[in-house]
Amino acid sequence: MRIVTNERHIRKFARTGQITSLAGLLLLVAGLVISFVRPEQVALSLAALLLGFVLSQVGIFFGNRYARSPRGDQALNLALKGIDREHTLYHYIAPTGHFLAGPGGMWILIPKPQRGRIVYERGRWRQRGGIFLSYLKIFAQEGIGRPDLEIGGEIDALKKFLKKEIPDHEFPDPNPVLVFTNERAEIDAGGAPVPTVPIANLKDLIRKQSKEKGGKLTPEQLEALTGVLEANISE
Repeated sequence: MRIVTNERHIRKFARTGQITSLAGLLLLVAGLVISFVRPEQVALSLAALLLGFVLSQVGIFFGNRYARSPRGDQALNLALKGIDREHTLYHYIAPTGHFLAGPGGMWILIPKPQRGRIVYERGRWRQRGGIFLSYLKIFAQEGIGRPDLEIGGEIDALKKFLKKEIPDHEFPDPNPVLVFTNERAEIDAGGAPVPTVPIANLKDLIRKQSKEKGGKLTPEQLEALTGVLEANISE
């Protein structure tokens, strides 16, 4: 399997995460200091604490994706190691974050770092695991959010990109996959609208879907797709 990664993108947003995390920490400390030294400045203290918390959450968002090891792209690289060289795994190449393409089709991969029991019920993904995980979600780890909306947005973006950049080819729909990269994640999402798997099961899922009818790419489609994506990273 070939791997093409936008390293510039990773460095840029890793740096953004470091700066916002530091700024958030400084504002939180400033807010606490103001509350003790100048207790009459309640509004200023609360403003500093609120802005500090928001910046800390932004730092967590970028840090989880671009700084914390193993990053999502690194985990996917390792999990898909061994897939034949007719497949190419793209990281942060427009228009989607993690994208696999080969003769068997196209896959949009959404890595999530959460641990604990991951459940899909009543139209929502939920993370369960007690008080410790509740603490992590507030101070160290972002929540799962709405992966269905995230995936839907990436699918739409990819379709628009293909229609604009490669109008001579009619591409099949991509296969979305929600992947939990933490080895401590337990998945209970049989009713989820998209395949939801632990990282250890990703390769088997890709191979299974590659053998199914429909969704395959012709050599001409694959060549056109590869040319456009790799021209994009060189710009």
